[in-house]
Amino acid sequence: MTEPLVVVEGLRKVYPRGVEALRGVSFEAYPGELVAIRGRSGSGKTTLLNLVGGLDQPTGGRVVVDGKNVTELPESELLGLRRDVIGFVFQSFGLIPVLTAAENVGVPMRLARMAVAEREERIRLLLALVGLDNHRNQRPYELSGGQQQRVAIARALANRPKLLIADEPTGQLDSQTARQIMELIRALVRSENVTALVATHDPSLITLADRVLELRDGTFLTAEPAATSAT
Repeated sequence: MTEPLVVVEGLRKVYPRGVEALRGVSFEAYPGELVAIRGRSGSGKTTLLNLVGGLDQPTGGRVVVDGKNVTELPESELLGLRRDVIGFVFQSFGLIPVLTAAENVGVPMRLARMAVAEREERIRLLLALVGLDNHRNQRPYELSGGQQQRVAIARALANRPKLLIADEPTGQLDSQTARQIMELIRALVRSENVTALVATHDPSLITLADRVLELRDGTFLTAEPAATSAT
């Protein structure tokens, strides 16, 4: 049986003044699985993703990613985990304005000191995967919102991560483009055998997930398969 890539056990996060963002959350996620985490604003979705990605420390419980206890790793090892194992996609795209699409995708590979020839081939492949091979020399301001998010997804996959974390990746997009982006993430999960955790509050996108976890007031209400399969 396939081992889970992500294991979350009894995760708690309490902020100053006693604000409890997560209350004992537990779940597992497997290779090649797209898990949607839904819930209203303030339900704890971003906090959960930040803890899984090692961007914040929990008050209690633990997170294991690719066999490593994220909650116990020193910062130096967390940096390596975020560089080599985890790819992040955010609602705000986060592209570097002065760089071209190709250069933005190449940033993580430069940080990983990938050889130039291998880096250029990987950039070409990734831009082709997200349908932007003809836009490699354009800068973010020359691209639509959907195209910018595609560049951000390609960049997140640059170093062949095992886990893709996407926090409201379609929040700034129209409904048609949002669905295209979610379908792209699902296709990449299959082709690259990536585990994806995607936070969204858009009901129309939920059906594209393999499994849906619903957060309310810091706890899971449901852990269920998506209602239907999209074709």
